[in-house]
Amino acid sequence: MQLQQLETIILEKLRTELPHYLTYHNIHHTEEVIHHALELGTAEGLSAYELSILHTAALLHDSGYIISNIEHERLSCNIAKEYLPQYGYTPPEIQKVCDLIMTTQLPQSAYDKLSQVLCDADIYYLGTGNYQLYSGRLFRELKHYTPGITNEEWLKQQITFLQTHVYFTDAAKAKLNQHKKANLKQVKQSLKQHNQVQADLSLSDIISMLAGSLIASFALKGFLIPNHFIDGGVTGISLLLNGVYGFDFPLLIVLLNIPLIILGAYSITKKFAFKTLFSILIVSLCTHFIPFPEVVMQDSDKVLIAIFGGFFAGVGMGINIRAGSAMDGIEVLAVYTLKRSSFTISEIILFINAIIFLIAGFHFGISTALYSMLTYFTATKTIDYVVEGVEAYTGVTIISANSEQIKEKLVNEMGRGITIYKGERGYLPGKYEVHSDVDIIFTVITRLELRRLKNLVYAEDPKAFIFANTIKETTGGILKRKTGH
Repeated sequence: MQLQQLETIILEKLRTELPHYLTYHNIHHTEEVIHHALELGTAEGLSAYELSILHTAALLHDSGYIISNIEHERLSCNIAKEYLPQYGYTPPEIQKVCDLIMTTQLPQSAYDKLSQVLCDADIYYLGTGNYQLYSGRLFRELKHYTPGITNEEWLKQQITFLQTHVYFTDAAKAKLNQHKKANLKQVKQSLKQHNQVQADLSLSDIISMLAGSLIASFALKGFLIPNHFIDGGVTGISLLLNGVYGFDFPLLIVLLNIPLIILGAYSITKKFAFKTLFSILIVSLCTHFIPFPEVVMQDSDKVLIAIFGGFFAGVGMGINIRAGSAMDGIEVLAVYTLKRSSFTISEIILFINAIIFLIAGFHFGISTALYSMLTYFTATKTIDYVVEGVEAYTGVTIISANSEQIKEKLVNEMGRGITIYKGERGYLPGKYEVHSDVDIIFTVITRLELRRLKNLVYAEDPKAFIFANTIKETTGGILKRKTGH
């Protein structure tokens, strides 16, 4: 058997031919299975010859992923039958390698000491401190094949698997069982926290969106519409068409936003799009059915209408942003345009709104256009205040003991680029001498992503320290991919 030459060829084949989306079943997994198989095999007293056969099976056991994830064990056997004769393996040895590979198919079916060792090595991570890290990689890989799978479904699957799984070898039981029990407890706790957070977020989000939409509706129907004042974005276009042609505003704001909501479902996330649709529908219903008092003043007092109309509109929109939604599709359009131009989001929004205000000045007079600009400016600054100063981009620093898991989630789930600073954590009052090295994570996100980032981090480490600071404009790096809320 020319095992060393075979290993060089197969590892290079895995390195170059495995699909990039295999975040778990990649070359690193194969290398670790080889390492753990030899470790457990030695502890179980296997001979040098048996270790060579075991080593070969571990090397080839996931090579079938090069072709397909479906029946990859059988495909791995086909690759073994193709390559092993070239490296001095006899037909009985090739058959033994194939038999070992097939025992790793779930549910595992070990029948002798070698197959028991290989099966234990294949899912060695279940009983290690890196369980969360490898579980996260496996989940991301699974989502490539099953995009609709949720975190809750995955956690439930992991609990079932951990509860029913049994290591075969005494060496694995002694070394891994205790930690596997701790991992099971941790996953159960994660599921409990996930369900609690989802329940809390759903209720608080609905209340926030209802309140924000109601306040914004009051601003629109009570201040802006009676005075022909125009806001920015799609809302401004709806107000403009209502004032010029008399089109029904509640219907306009829904119809004009629907294409942008659909665009948001693809460029941001479906959850964000659904929340935005919910908020816009509430605004439409409120402005249609609720008889808000109309505030109409003399020309000398219209500055008050512009300021307070913008203030209430900004409060309503800001509350919706804090709930992870938007009340206007203009930012979705700006994000979409950003990918196809050299302009920043702020410049794109400013350009679109400038056109809206120019048209308003043409139809309603320059004074109304100027009042409208004051309304828009007031609303913008109020939104900034409500969402605590978060603008288009926000720099976020994260300090956590679980930095590895958080780094994986930020890069692979949120699609963020990250920068790592080496630091130390600890130095608490009364425990000054207790400290440890830590990776300090820095990333830049959009303001609509801040809520999702916090949920993601706290799901990994409820004690993580997060602080954010406003960044006016950024260019370069990975600033915007498909994001979620």
